[in-house]
Amino acid sequence: MRHNLKVPFAEKDQAKKLGARWDAARKLWYVEAGLDLALFSRWQPTPHDASVAAPSAPASRRSPPAQATSEGKVQVGSRFVVLPRVCECLPWDDCEKCRLESWPEPPGGR
Repeated sequence: MRHNLKVPFAEKDQAKKLGARWDAARKLWYVEAGLDLALFSRWQPTPHDASVAAPSAPASRRSPPAQATSEGKVQVGSRFVVLPRVCECLPWDDCEKCRLESWPEPPGGR
């Protein structure tokens, strides 16, 4: 049986010397049955530790992913600015009201 461990990066060499192995796919350390688990007691995860979960369930038993809400904000870069909505048109529609209020006509016309 396999036992997952929560080993900090700074202590990985110590765990490796004791016989722990690295699972690259799950990105966690583990030990196989037969090794003395008392040696690895300092790295035993707590019962509610989500970072070292049991092996994942089959795809049919997994819960659906969380749905994105309309209130979610996507920010790109440090200079991102949210512009206020002018009307209820879709952002990609070229609405005359939005164009006039968002981008005022330059002096001298276009």
